[in-house]
Amino acid sequence: MSELHDRMLALAGLAQALRQVRRVAETGQAEGSVLETALGSVFRIDAASAEDVYGGAANVRPGLMLVRDYLANRGQDPLLPKLALAVTQLERRFVRDDAISGRVHQGILAARHDAERLGTTHPDVLARLGGLYADTVSHLRPRVLVQGNPHYLGQAAIVAEIRAMLMAALRSAVLWRQMGGSPWDFLLRRRAMAGAVDDLLR
Repeated sequence: MSELHDRMLALAGLAQALRQVRRVAETGQAEGSVLETALGSVFRIDAASAEDVYGGAANVRPGLMLVRDYLANRGQDPLLPKLALAVTQLERRFVRDDAISGRVHQGILAARHDAERLGTTHPDVLARLGGLYADTVSHLRPRVLVQGNPHYLGQAAIVAEIRAMLMAALRSAVLWRQMGGSPWDFLLRRRAMAGAVDDLLR
């Protein structure tokens, strides 16, 4: 698999996690399989490839379809690209802050035992990842602001789930950059990106 294909998988992981953030914020409900893929990616910090981060390319198919629609100017949710931009900007601050990135790394390793024992989508695991995000990443600027239904955004468990999903989105943003991703891609390599996404969806 080429580096561009790997980059598109990471971008799909980012889009898929943020689509879930939007869904949970609006409806209070998550898609189990998508949640599992996103949170699983957080704990696979030593995966050998982009595909392995997500447990297989098929697991980010919904995200690939979101990226395909965006590249074809058919995106349904105007807030999704704005969220993605905010997370990629946050990623730059995150990787430059050794103290916070180190604390996140240690926190993920500490939570991995619970994830293996209880499952990645268990409420206790979501609470730990959400708490880790609140204690570390949320102190960086720009903050990622999530809009949604105040009824759900006022519930601690929902907020923890959203923060855990933002951690997964950040994981994908870091991976995208590690694979050579850049904002310039959207200006200069849009057609090549769309072709790579089509290849992955075949």
